[in-house]
Amino acid sequence: MADLMTGFGNFTHAVVRAIPQSFAKEALRTNCSEVDQVKAQREYEHYVGVLKHKLGLQVLELPADESLPDCVFVEDAAVVCGDTALITRPGAASRRKETEAMKKVLTELNLNIVVMEDEMATLDGGDVLFTGREFFVGLSKRTNQRGAEILADAFKDYAVSTVPRALKIMQQMSDHRYDKLTVPDDLAANCVYMNLPSKGHVLLHCTPEEFPESAKVFEKLKDHMLIPVSNTEKVKADGALTCMGVFINKKAEI
Repeated sequence: MADLMTGFGNFTHAVVRAIPQSFAKEALRTNCSEVDQVKAQREYEHYVGVLKHKLGLQVLELPADESLPDCVFVEDAAVVCGDTALITRPGAASRRKETEAMKKVLTELNLNIVVMEDEMATLDGGDVLFTGREFFVGLSKRTNQRGAEILADAFKDYAVSTVPRALKIMQQMSDHRYDKLTVPDDLAANCVYMNLPSKGHVLLHCTPEEFPESAKVFEKLKDHMLIPVSNTEKVKADGALTCMGVFINKKAEI
């Protein structure tokens, strides 16, 4: 298992996608909050700037598609682990064409592409948690058991467990022990972890302006490069920090 853990969090490339003008009014959401398109764009540009300039990743930016208002949330379109990329079948029918551009760019990176073609399967990448040792798949309105089974078939080196989003159940189902950091705000728990050769442990997390008490908890991680990233607008369309990137460890230049 130690071999499988090698390189966890070490990324060379990030795939992102520009925000369409249709995002503010037409992106799917579970609440009625009004999205500030200009501020959402500014937050996105800052996020991409962090990936490029502060962390030195090669950022591949896909163009916005006005017919796909949710397309900025690229995490849902693919699950990448090692040299394999699973192109998902998102639960929302309106989002399924988002996978076409993702498949194209990941093919250009020479990854091993697996396409989820079973019409009975649904899976959003945002419902998938990879710990470096195993996968947990949260069953939801957008991800079903068949989708989880196809993911397990694509990544045979790792155990795959289907769970509701509950830490205690995840711990019971796992053969591994994990350290945990508890934050008072549920949304603040979504953060981006990397372990980069030139930077060490890196954590992109919520800002003190969004969640002041949770931000104080992150400050206890003295051995991490902590980078607060604002996400006040995209969260109104049910998008968290991890939703905006697909991260890849690829040595070859493209």
